[in-house]
Amino acid sequence: MSIKPNKSTSFGTEPIINLLRQQAIPASIGILIMSIYGIVDTIFVGRWVGSNGIAGVTVVFPITFLISSFGMAVGIGGSSVLSRALGNDENKKALTTFGNQVLLTLVLAITFMVVGFVFEEEILNAFGGKGEVLQPAKEYFHIVLFGVPFLSWAMMANNVIRAEGFPKVAMVTMIVPAVMNLILDPLFIGYYEWGMAGAAWATVIGYIASAIFTLWFFLFGKSELNLSIRSLAPNWGIIKEISAIGSVTLARQGTISVLAIILNNALFNTGGALALSAYGILNRMMMFANFPVIGITQGFMPIAGYNYGAKFWGRLKETVNISIKTASIIAVIIFTCIMIFAPSIVKIFTTDQELIEIAIPALRIAFLATPLIALGLIGSAYFQAIGKALPALLLTLTKQGFFLIPLILILPPIFGVNGIWYSFPIADIGAASITYFYLRKQMRKIPT
Repeated sequence: MSIKPNKSTSFGTEPIINLLRQQAIPASIGILIMSIYGIVDTIFVGRWVGSNGIAGVTVVFPITFLISSFGMAVGIGGSSVLSRALGNDENKKALTTFGNQVLLTLVLAITFMVVGFVFEEEILNAFGGKGEVLQPAKEYFHIVLFGVPFLSWAMMANNVIRAEGFPKVAMVTMIVPAVMNLILDPLFIGYYEWGMAGAAWATVIGYIASAIFTLWFFLFGKSELNLSIRSLAPNWGIIKEISAIGSVTLARQGTISVLAIILNNALFNTGGALALSAYGILNRMMMFANFPVIGITQGFMPIAGYNYGAKFWGRLKETVNISIKTASIIAVIIFTCIMIFAPSIVKIFTTDQELIEIAIPALRIAFLATPLIALGLIGSAYFQAIGKALPALLLTLTKQGFFLIPLILILPPIFGVNGIWYSFPIADIGAASITYFYLRKQMRKIPT
């Protein structure tokens, strides 16, 4: 087993602004195209199936994402170990880490896929799949579950590829399923009129295509990592390290899923299926509109992790400062666009006038604190990148766990469905304030 020439050493030599651009732009493009897929999928479901179809997808999305997030957690946790190992010239550890990532991803994804099939209806009910929403949710969920192991693999591989220093390849990993969906959605939903099943099969085929592409890259591409049977043998020290950092991502996704249970049920109980459909539109736009900030966050992590491992303290500080400033400027632009174009955005998804009247104010209210999201995202990502699991975990849980969930329980009885929308900007403000305090404290500890 061997490692190829180390491309990731550029993280310690090239100008930070160039590195961030090289890492963030491909990541942003990948997220953008994935978000466009989500939007197109919702548009086709909304116009061919109806508002209940949007509600069904809204119910299923956090469930499948929770299951596949085990792959994301292993990918991010392992990539933090990989980045620091490569920065410290520990190539053997990097190879063993990758092998253990593969093992963990496949075992966990298949296990939870089986659990999803066994407890299908109970899970859907818990996530708000009730009444007229249950049937479209069930039809979509039953098919999408087949693609979860492939999605988990792709999520894990995407983070490894980025940690190796191949951001453009990582971008393609995200583009492949999106492009497949953009092609297959109009064919399956529009032309063949397969409805929810068509949307689900298009999604599954996209996941499979992405998994095949990443496997090809590791076997025949420019990857520095050569997988072998020996590297697949469990190394409990490395698994513990992967789990410690990956648990931050898993806790975040788990909290998001708990949030989805509370949120979807609150929406259904407060405003019925229409409110749930409005949130489906809002959620898709959050993924789409915030893609540059999320892309910068993803690009930031391997650079910060490498320079921390190499003890290049000046470069580490510069990476944090440039990333936050750049992402914050972009977040202000996003905020301005949403405030101005909210009516036009909502009308793309649906012609249902009742849904339009609910969704427009919901979109504007939920995005009120968007200029602050950069600080929250990059601040928590910093602690993940340097291997500080506990503060990373706490900061990651701040928005959803410490603010959003309690607010959704408290505000709707007072303000009705608008109380749910008010919860989002209040949570963003609270999370950004706490993250700023901890990040500033950590920055002062870095040697000069």
